[in-house]
Amino acid sequence: MRRSQKLFSVSLLALVVSGCAVTSQPIDRSVSEQRAKSDLQNMYKDQEPLKGPLTLHEAMARAVKYNLEGRLKIMEEALAKRQLDLASFDMLPRMALSAGYAGRNNVSASSSRSVETGSQSLEPSTSQDRDRRVADLTMVWNVLDFGVSYINAKQQGDQRLIVQERRRKVINTIVQDVRSAYWRAVAAERLLKQIDSLMARVEAAQNNSQQMSDQRIGDPIQALGYQRALIEATRQLEEQRRALTLAKTELATLINLPLGTNLTLATTDDYSIPELKVDMTRLEQEALASRPELREQDYQTRISANETRKAMLRLLPGLEFSAGGHYDSNSFLVNDKWADYGVKVTWNLFNVISAPAAIDVAKAGEEVAGARRQAMSIAVLAQLYVANANYREALRQFKTSQKLSNIDGQIVGQLRNRHQAAGIGELELIQGELNNLQADLRRDLAYADLRNAYGQIFASAGLDPLPPEVSSTKVEAIAGALAARESQWAAGNISTPAPNAKTQQ
Repeated sequence: MRRSQKLFSVSLLALVVSGCAVTSQPIDRSVSEQRAKSDLQNMYKDQEPLKGPLTLHEAMARAVKYNLEGRLKIMEEALAKRQLDLASFDMLPRMALSAGYAGRNNVSASSSRSVETGSQSLEPSTSQDRDRRVADLTMVWNVLDFGVSYINAKQQGDQRLIVQERRRKVINTIVQDVRSAYWRAVAAERLLKQIDSLMARVEAAQNNSQQMSDQRIGDPIQALGYQRALIEATRQLEEQRRALTLAKTELATLINLPLGTNLTLATTDDYSIPELKVDMTRLEQEALASRPELREQDYQTRISANETRKAMLRLLPGLEFSAGGHYDSNSFLVNDKWADYGVKVTWNLFNVISAPAAIDVAKAGEEVAGARRQAMSIAVLAQLYVANANYREALRQFKTSQKLSNIDGQIVGQLRNRHQAAGIGELELIQGELNNLQADLRRDLAYADLRNAYGQIFASAGLDPLPPEVSSTKVEAIAGALAARESQWAAGNISTPAPNAKTQQ
């Protein structure tokens, strides 16, 4: 019998231990495939279709509206708002409701014993039913806790504003990235067809030379040198083509288009030079007042100051008010329903000892936040001046590249005339056209750098590319608002409303 009991006990123990064991099962591939299919559908869901060639501001608008990183910041802002709403509830009194059934298997009886004689002075008796129904509703409000909760709510509000500043920074970065990728994609749109056409001519010339070599016509060394020059030209064209084809892929990623989309850009032959009509002193002031990083540090300083106030509040005693209603079905009670209330002062004396250290820590946090803001201010001004220097340098490089492109274009014109008159061979013409193509590429990439450097100045100044309110969430409306803001900046008007204003999306 004992052996059976031992065997049963061991089996029960083994069952309990095996039940507590945790095993992790690998995710089935079908689940991953279903997840991948769902992600692909959601990534490009509910997007407005492309209508005609894509303009710069339409690309920016699509990035602002559909870029996944921008969407993430919108979700984080919504989460911060909900956290603020939740923190506001901490200021309410604590209210507890309980109801239930209480019973026991025997009578709750008691007697008394004399402290003088040690003999029983009262026969066992009871004043409580064996089974009872009880209910309580109690409200407690502590003034000190309310003050701390109020400061916590203000800090949470500042955290929400910090999320808004981070979203501003993300939008500015996205717009600037789109600007850079768009102008490089425009260069690709202009030159890829010329590169393909020239590569086809190089291949045809190479095939003709190979046929002549096979037929043993002409000097073999000269023919091989000619073929080598053609292959070298092909290699250069392939390198240029590779660099250009990636620009459209990067642009499609930024505006959240399916990567296989046939993207056509609105290209023009106009190389208008953007002029900076805003004084640097004004841009300095704007940068120090509007940059999201500095405004975030302003909120961090305010959060640190509130942390000091919380440390000082905890020095004070807490005043607690309580009130409640109760019910007990005990038949021995004269009043089975009653209310009680009270006032109580609580004071954690250890807070008096630790509070000075907590206050010192909080004040040190304020000083660190101030020092961080000053260091960041210097970095912001440096970024602004670097952006201005890059713009000036990009302007000079573009003008130089444009002159070289014009000269190479004239040279190619002369080479074509000589080739038609049989004055030069195919290789010389191809080499001249290759030089002209490379000069055009350098000009277009220099122009892309110029446009990017120009936009970077306003991004470094913390200017929002969008106004506080947009009339519609349509891509066309957002693109119009972006174009209007850039027109203001081009005219030298950088006056902007409060940076924490929200754009409807």
